[in-house]
Amino acid sequence: MREEERIFAGKLFDARSKELRDIKHKAHILCQKFNTLDEYDENRLSIIKEFIGGIGEKYYFQGPIQFNYGVHTYIGENFFANFNTTILDDGRIYIGDNVMFGPNVSLMATSHPLIPEERVAMKYKDGHVSMSEYAEEIHIENNVWIACNVVVCGGVHIGNNVVIGAGSVVIKDIPDNYLAYGNPCKPIRLITEKDSKLDLL
Repeated sequence: MREEERIFAGKLFDARSKELRDIKHKAHILCQKFNTLDEYDENRLSIIKEFIGGIGEKYYFQGPIQFNYGVHTYIGENFFANFNTTILDDGRIYIGDNVMFGPNVSLMATSHPLIPEERVAMKYKDGHVSMSEYAEEIHIENNVWIACNVVVCGGVHIGNNVVIGAGSVVIKDIPDNYLAYGNPCKPIRLITEKDSKLDLL
């Protein structure tokens, strides 16, 4: 079984294997390229499509950005990400339509074992010592706003029309239509018509 197959099978995998490093390297180099370009450079946004698993036609990343694999992330239409988006997409990440990220949002679809010997001393037949990881998917549905400095951990499902408040750490699922915040992040209340700001027009 290849290391990438181990990721998707929910097994421990060796993040330092050449197979995985080669996949990540492409995304890392292209993120570096993206981050050096002026935000008005017409070639900037097309770089995303060179390493992403899939993305809609309308999207914007303010930058800088950092993806770990890129090819494990799938994003819908009309996506916006503010400064310093970090996506560790060892596990697959699915993002719906009309999703907005504030500054410093991190999606962390990977983790390490808690027991140190399992984390740094897993020996393969050839004697190689790995840095073991395992990964769970992240699912973010449509019309979601994730505010600044939020961390979303692997295994989380964020429902439709959700707002995640600034500074939250999301470790459990959030149901549709909720305002949620905190560390750990919890659903606080439903978003209703009373939250309308149309009067500000």
